[in-house]
Amino acid sequence: MPTTVPRVILMYDGDRPALRERAEALRPTIEQVLPIAAIESNLEPPFEPRDAEIAIALGGDGTVLRSARLMGHDQLPLVGVNLGKLGFLAGINPEDLGTALPEIAARRFRLVDHLMIACSHVRSGKVLSTRLGLNEAAILAGEPFTMIEVDLRVDGDLAATYSSDGMLISTPVGSTAHNLATGGPILRKDLHALVVSAINPHTLTVRPVVDSADRVYELNVPQPNPGTRLMVDGQVVGALEPGDTVRVEKSPAVFQTVEVAGQTYYRTLRGKLGWGRRPRDRR
Repeated sequence: MPTTVPRVILMYDGDRPALRERAEALRPTIEQVLPIAAIESNLEPPFEPRDAEIAIALGGDGTVLRSARLMGHDQLPLVGVNLGKLGFLAGINPEDLGTALPEIAARRFRLVDHLMIACSHVRSGKVLSTRLGLNEAAILAGEPFTMIEVDLRVDGDLAATYSSDGMLISTPVGSTAHNLATGGPILRKDLHALVVSAINPHTLTVRPVVDSADRVYELNVPQPNPGTRLMVDGQVVGALEPGDTVRVEKSPAVFQTVEVAGQTYYRTLRGKLGWGRRPRDRR
């Protein structure tokens, strides 16, 4: 284990004045404990980490997702500082930096690996684009807002045909996002699995499916709506045409979070989502 203090890169959305002001106000606090190698304030390519060893994302969960997307296949372990609302991925509050930063400087932290996915848009056997995702790949039916049919194949075998408002393939990190809103299960974030869930399915017999991340998932849309879109982590990838396939598989890239003492998975679920708490405890 190296004995030097890790150098960091600060990452935040400088195009949002209020967020930029709060992030820049925290810089002296961070700089007193950790040397800053670089600052990335636009979250747009190219990514130049210099000699930083750790990334500190200042913002909400959206900032963490954008930071992960920007780092691509050159992921740095990330510390999320919550300047947003929920902050499920950005797990450290600004008032806790006085405790967390010295622990990071002394390398008293653990690295937690998180699965990432490669989502490819395929047409007539040709890959049009491939996107890296941390949360999910989603097919949304779109205008005129009628249901679409989607065929799911797993490792080439037809698993099911869904009639719904769309489909999600979520990572464990993404299981607490759109997947949770559709009634899907929560997966512990270090599991090596994916969740396939339908959005507003037409039949009560359809339930989310959890399967290994080592499999290849293909979603084929024989007759999409004019507004049917493929999205990865909330970003539009493109429109789907009849017969297009969305292929989702494990990416070699691994997203890592830096966790210090006091950060635990179930504590985050209780604190951020109110999970497992009695109604009277929420008042």
